Amino acid sequence: MFYREAGDFKTTYRDDSQTFPIRLDRIGYYVILAVAVLVVPFVINDYWASAVLLPFLIYAIAAIGLNILTGYAGQVSLGTGGFMAVGAYAVYKLMTSFPEVSVVIHILLAGGITALVGIAFGLPSLRIKGFYLAVATLAAQFFLVWLFNKVPWFYNYSASGQINAPTRTVLGWAVTGPAASPAAKYLICLAFVIFSAWVARNLTRGMVGRKWMAIRDMDIAAEIIGVNPLNAKMTAFGISSFFVGIAGALLFAVYLGAAEVTEAFGINKSFLVLFMVIIGGLGSIFGSFAGAAFLVLLPVLLKNVLVGALGWPTDLAAYIELMIVGALIIFFLIVEPHGLARLWLLAKEKLRLWPFPH
Repeated sequence: MFYREAGDFKTTYRDDSQTFPIRLDRIGYYVILAVAVLVVPFVINDYWASAVLLPFLIYAIAAIGLNILTGYAGQVSLGTGGFMAVGAYAVYKLMTSFPEVSVVIHILLAGGITALVGIAFGLPSLRIKGFYLAVATLAAQFFLVWLFNKVPWFYNYSASGQINAPTRTVLGWAVTGPAASPAAKYLICLAFVIFSAWVARNLTRGMVGRKWMAIRDMDIAAEIIGVNPLNAKMTAFGISSFFVGIAGALLFAVYLGAAEVTEAFGINKSFLVLFMVIIGGLGSIFGSFAGAAFLVLLPVLLKNVLVGALGWPTDLAAYIELMIVGALIIFFLIVEPHGLARLWLLAKEKLRLWPFPH
């Protein structure tokens, strides 16, 4: 009734191939963006920033990175937590070594350093794939965590082995350290989310993205038609690790403020981001946001309902949360392997044809 395409026609190929070809979708996107930029910073508080908004934005960037590698390029990775640790420790070393440089530059450089590390650990993908590649990236996860835990140079020889983010400002606003306000933290994360989504969307729609998908669907056939496997797989690992490194830098510097590698970037972090991609939808930028929102909001909802309203013990609520997440992953893998993104697409299709049968 309210979601129609009548009168919404295209006169050029550019209009027909835009990200949101339906006018109502474009309007909704601009409204959400306007609210996120112009309204939320003025009403945000510490609870909403720390419990919902900052984790959602940061994990959305990490999910976009992993979705590029696994969803678009078909290269399974279980080393996301380790690559996030590379971004976190890289930005820490840059912030402490070059305090006069903007923290935005530090975060981008941390993403670049993580991209180089990702390419190095992605080299086995030229010879192995599937389960064997997953094991290789899992080894990278354990190696990177061990490296940052055992080499004191990475944490500036701190007695506790913990890294702490110094206070840094952007345009006069503190975005890291204890003086940072929730609005400033939110805006810096939002800026990187918009940048990451824009870059990822344009890459996946262009020649680079088509090469990734050709390698994903059938690598031998892709190589026969002229796709270079070395180029396609290494760019996938590099760009994916770049986004994951940015997410790790933001997680440490903006959100946590202090981190210890085993607790903050352990194997659980890798599985959490992977679950976001599976539940949200492989090969979908929207699915990355949907999966991140779902797995960030679910623990908050369960904690408020089970612990706050029903008075259950916190540890019991945590086990219930793990059971629900596991059941949802099994459900999506069996019923709808393309995740929430596919369900959203089907709902839109039915709205466009309602009340006529589909």
